[in-house]
Amino acid sequence: MLERQGSIELCPDGPLLLRGDFEILGADGEPIDAHRKTVALCRCGLSSIKPFCDGTHKASGFRTEE
Repeated sequence: MLERQGSIELCPDGPLLLRGDFEILGADGEPIDAHRKTVALCRCGLSSIKPFCDGTHKASGFRTEE
């Protein structure tokens, strides 16, 4: 098994930021190519490019709990 190291940052009222060496798997278990070492993942559920964030959370008024 490949060992990976990365970090996840929860952005207030925004996406999850993944940094480092990571693998994203879809619901079917297949890898999703991130194309970079830092990606923003949608938390509001409204992004048109899921699982990645497209900034829609700003216009929708998405808020996270403290």
